[in-house]
Amino acid sequence: MTQLSTPQEVVEAALAAATTKGTVVIVTDRSEANLRWANSSLTTNGEMSSRSVTVVATSPSGDGTASGVVDRTVTSAAQVRALVEEAEAGARAAEAASDAAPLVTPELAGVGSDFGLKPETTSIGAFADVAADLGEAMRGGGATRLHFGFAEQVVDSVYLGSSTGVRLRHVQPTGRLEMNAKNADWSASSYLGFTLRDPSEADVGAADAELTRRLGWAERSIDLPAGRYETILPPTALADLLIYAYWLAEAKAADEGRSAFSRKGGGARIGDQLATLPVEIFSDPGRPGLECAPFVVARTSSSDTSVFDNGLPIPRQDWVSRGKLVALSGSRSYASTASGPSAPAASASGTPVRLAADNLILEAPGASGSVDDLVASTSRGLLLSTMWYIRIVDPQTLLMTGLTRDGVYLVEDGEVVGAVNNFRWNISPLDVLNRITEIGETVRCYPREWGDFFTRTAMPPVRVSDFNMSSVSQAR
Repeated sequence: MTQLSTPQEVVEAALAAATTKGTVVIVTDRSEANLRWANSSLTTNGEMSSRSVTVVATSPSGDGTASGVVDRTVTSAAQVRALVEEAEAGARAAEAASDAAPLVTPELAGVGSDFGLKPETTSIGAFADVAADLGEAMRGGGATRLHFGFAEQVVDSVYLGSSTGVRLRHVQPTGRLEMNAKNADWSASSYLGFTLRDPSEADVGAADAELTRRLGWAERSIDLPAGRYETILPPTALADLLIYAYWLAEAKAADEGRSAFSRKGGGARIGDQLATLPVEIFSDPGRPGLECAPFVVARTSSSDTSVFDNGLPIPRQDWVSRGKLVALSGSRSYASTASGPSAPAASASGTPVRLAADNLILEAPGASGSVDDLVASTSRGLLLSTMWYIRIVDPQTLLMTGLTRDGVYLVEDGEVVGAVNNFRWNISPLDVLNRITEIGETVRCYPREWGDFFTRTAMPPVRVSDFNMSSVSQAR
């Protein structure tokens, strides 16, 4: 049985085995390393590697084109041929795809000059400094606080090839450091999370000092009722709210009146003022520290993503400009009024359609200041740490619910005066945007709730008026 050792060999073997009109092959070589610790002791560490292969086969169907997609791990030439045959059988049996479009050509995709390079890897050795710094923090905590957490580095080397001649490669490092500290009797907890392209970026000492400060705030406990409070959201909490809005900002759903971005009477809310302040919300594959694939890598089609668009370039995309909604996401096929595959796209109802990238940034011109600066200018309000268990309640309004976690603090006269109980909250991220009264400096941040799916965000801390804490939560 002939073994295929490199991702390039897998791509070429799959394309050589294809018999239908158009084929796309995506090979991802993944390298992982991680550390875990609990009760102030390192518990496990490990390294893993894997390879996944996706074959997208297309075939004529009626007046259109159908697709068949199969994804699994393969290592031999025979397994690759079987994978291609299965994808082609699926395409021949399927109805014409609603998202069908001509496969991307090299002229449209651009030159992938690094396709021949080897996959990149990571190892447990990348965490040597992190482990040493954690040891110092654990010793420094003594018997007064306990440390828990997780550090991870994943490197995905993605190779994309098609029967049209496209050959692209992208290496995506994705890392995180999550640190949790509890006092000795577990009556208080503090948490910080960081997104890292490389473990060397981690500052464990500074994070431990901040966790200790927050446990100090919790030495005084204050009970507060449910209600609407002026609330300071740190970057991580704002990211968790806006990511869900980003996922649901689809042109097709808006045009059809099925989303919070639909305008009463028909069409989408393009041009509507979503934020009181002139914020900019955008995605940008080239954003330093948040770099992501600059071309479409679609292993399945969805309402705004198409396997037919694999390899299509993704430039910076503005979603909200000076507080106004300016674009929604969608595939080429939905951009039915565009004059060509590379033209500025618009949906049939005139909604500008853009391709979503794997990052999200919110900035405000001239904004500066940290969470501490917002605290210093607060007469009375709440300071959140993180949110979790976020769920959508009403897609038509983007009403969401969730819980606060690992520290809610009362601010009075510019100082944190104690920790308060946790809350269940109910609010729409669109309401949050409209109620922001002050914005700090945008920083790279880790979205705790969605970190397993979406890690590349940059957000500012913000002050929000009338944040709805709908009920008291007994969770600690």
